[in-house]
Amino acid sequence: MRSCLRLLVERERRAALAIFGISFLWGMTFIWMKQGIDAAEAITPGLDANWVAILFFSARFVIAAALTLALLPKARSGLSDPDAVKGGMWLGAILSAGYLSQNVGITTVTPGVSAFLTSLYVVFTALIAIALGRQSITKSTIIGVLLATFGAGWIGGPPQVSLGFGEFLTIFSAYMFGAHIIATDRITKENDPIEVTGAMMVTIMVLGAVMLAGLPIRAEGTSVLSDFQELLSTWDFFLPLFLCASFGTLVALLVLNIYQRDLPPIRAAIIYAFEPVWAGIASLALGYDEVGFWFFLGAGALLVGNLVVELEGLGRDE
Repeated sequence: MRSCLRLLVERERRAALAIFGISFLWGMTFIWMKQGIDAAEAITPGLDANWVAILFFSARFVIAAALTLALLPKARSGLSDPDAVKGGMWLGAILSAGYLSQNVGITTVTPGVSAFLTSLYVVFTALIAIALGRQSITKSTIIGVLLATFGAGWIGGPPQVSLGFGEFLTIFSAYMFGAHIIATDRITKENDPIEVTGAMMVTIMVLGAVMLAGLPIRAEGTSVLSDFQELLSTWDFFLPLFLCASFGTLVALLVLNIYQRDLPPIRAAIIYAFEPVWAGIASLALGYDEVGFWFFLGAGALLVGNLVVELEGLGRDE
């Protein structure tokens, strides 16, 4: 009994470390996306930033899906397993809805408001988990969730929120990200996580291809895809795109599917919330931003919120 409990604690610690690594990779995707968009502005100044964002998102998952199927034989074999395909399709659809609504929403809201509203996924994860009976509510859970939400949302300063269409879209994306955490917890416990990853990547790739097919034709008869072909042939754009696809997508989502099932969903969500901390540190190191009072306050709130939930978990395990 004692050895089983020790093994469970070790698995949870290993999973927490893995998810902490994912939060770092996702924090870096903000840097890579900024580098890609900056390169696109220099290479194709006439291309609308919204189309660049959609093109970047679609190509990111096309590359990630191709790498997944090429490098992981089990991911390919999972495409013949109906249960793995069904689970992967659900995860892919939920994640695509979250990314798409967030990308469209950010076109009409400030980055600070987007970060604040997106951070609500920690709250949504807790609410969904409790509603489905996947986790019980405790005082430590409430404190940890509130601190993590505050820390992630206010790390760039107090957001000025006025609820409009963009804000509602961003809130919807936060709900979908929370739903993805809950769905991942269930689906990867019932299926092989690598097999599920293959089906999930293919689903997002297909949805991305559909989005690309719906891109508009200009008045002179040319498609924005012609600009994208030019961008893909440019190293300054392709390198950050490839980094996002390989590390921020393939590695991050594969590790997520393998390890998140060993942690309660709310603990996982709070660790994921460290993403803006890593993004802020990287931005500072690369000279994109200056770190001030709100960054340290937000990072501190995240750290304390995580410690509150982690210590509760340790006490329960003992």
